[in-house]
Amino acid sequence: MSDVDAIVAQALAEFESAKDGVSLENVKARFLGKSGLVTDLLKQLGKLPAEQRREAGSRINDAKGRIEQALEDRRSRLREEELERKLRDESIDVTQPGRGQGRGALHPITLVRSRIEVLFRSLGFDVAEGPEIESDFYNFTALNMPENHPARSMHDTFYVEGQHHLLRTHTSPIQIHYMLRNPPPIRVLAPGRVYRSDSDATHSPMFHQVEGLWIDEHASFSDLKGVVIEFLEKFFERTDLEVRFRPSFFPFTEPSAEIDMSFGQGWLEIGGCGMVHPNVLRHGNVDVSRYQGFAFGMGIDRLAMLRYGVDDLRLFFQNDLRFLRQFA
Repeated sequence: MSDVDAIVAQALAEFESAKDGVSLENVKARFLGKSGLVTDLLKQLGKLPAEQRREAGSRINDAKGRIEQALEDRRSRLREEELERKLRDESIDVTQPGRGQGRGALHPITLVRSRIEVLFRSLGFDVAEGPEIESDFYNFTALNMPENHPARSMHDTFYVEGQHHLLRTHTSPIQIHYMLRNPPPIRVLAPGRVYRSDSDATHSPMFHQVEGLWIDEHASFSDLKGVVIEFLEKFFERTDLEVRFRPSFFPFTEPSAEIDMSFGQGWLEIGGCGMVHPNVLRHGNVDVSRYQGFAFGMGIDRLAMLRYGVDDLRLFFQNDLRFLRQFA
């Protein structure tokens, strides 16, 4: 039994050298486990003479108690060291600004669309919406487009369910729906998503358009010019804006014109307009002997590009947060 003190000293030393809980439990097993050194000493008591057994048992139990106390002390210190390490690694500098949560914001196209709607409402327009999947009748026929019109080509149009339904190519069908539901006089704005097979820096297969329709007994091209110019000046918040109406052709208006705009650095086409063709009014159940009207259309995305100075339309739809945060 002379090696009892040596076993205790060895156990204490190995407990101190253990760097984590796993290592410490492994050391414990070597001394206090079923085959540990202290356990072996207890097993040898039965081989000793009766007169030595009492003293040896007392020494072994004392050694076991010292080892168990040292084990518990080391466990406690390791827990404290682990807690200090976590506090150090996960510390928070309360003097730093809080990270907070990410804040959502409206998309720039949504902001521009909302601005357009507010400005036209101030001019007495209602705002209407319609389905994005349209029938051939509402998208083409009711708008005086003949069957051989280029826009009907599958190269320009996304058809679904054969060639009887399609993703609308403009928001003009909303005007037909609105005329069929509401008698004149009519002042309605039709904004929304539209789809055409086109993609480059200034075009996208999906884009946004806004169209206006004014029907009354005495609606004139002069009224059309006044509405468009008033809107553009308020939208861009400039009085030095130049606007011109260049003769053109659209099947749904007659006469028709392109709308060009300039800030003094060249002309830019931003939309089309004209007096509503009588055939379109008839498809909307409007009495052409009493009423006439004008219509206009512009690209919301192009207006957004001009307002914010963006030179590539695709940036609006690439979901790059670095770009979108500028408008938040």
